[in-house]
Amino acid sequence: MNTIVCVDNNWGIGRDNDLLFHIPADMKFFKEHTMGNVVVMGMATLLSLPGQRPLPGRTTVVISNDLNWNPEGVIICRSMDELFEKLKDFESKKIYVCGGASIYAQLIDYCDTAYITKVDSSDENAQKFFPDMDKKEEWSITDESEVMEHNGLEFRFVTYSKTK
Repeated sequence: MNTIVCVDNNWGIGRDNDLLFHIPADMKFFKEHTMGNVVVMGMATLLSLPGQRPLPGRTTVVISNDLNWNPEGVIICRSMDELFEKLKDFESKKIYVCGGASIYAQLIDYCDTAYITKVDSSDENAQKFFPDMDKKEEWSITDESEVMEHNGLEFRFVTYSKTK
C-alpha cells in the first residue's frame, strides 16, 4: 500500500478542512499516481473534495463510523477491520492512502511507499499533520526530485520506502 501527501517543513498538511497548499504540479503528481487506482480517505477528506464527490477515475474507499452517511460512488467502511477486508479485493501497490491526518496516522505502518510533496514553508496555523517520516527508522528516502517553484513556494517530490 502507498500513501501520498503534501506537507510543509513541520509535516503540516491542513487547516480549516483544507490543504495548506494548492500547487498545480502537486495536483498533477497526485492525479498521475492515483488515476485508475484506489484512494482511501476519511469522511472529512471526501467532504473537502470539489462537490463533496469522489475523484473521477479512481475507486474511492471512505472510512466513516457515521451509519447514516452513505454517499454515492464510494465504498464505505465502518471500521479498520472492514477496511482491510475490502482492500483484499485490490492489488496492494494500487492502493493510495490520501487523508486526513487520523487516517494517515492509522495506516502509515501498513504502507510500503510514501510519495511526499515537501514544500519549503512553515505554516504556524497548520492544524493537521502527517507523521514525520524522517523520524521513522524503518523508512528512508529512495528518490527526490529537483527543487521546483510555484508562486514563490519551493517544493520537491520525495519518495520514501520502507526498508525494514
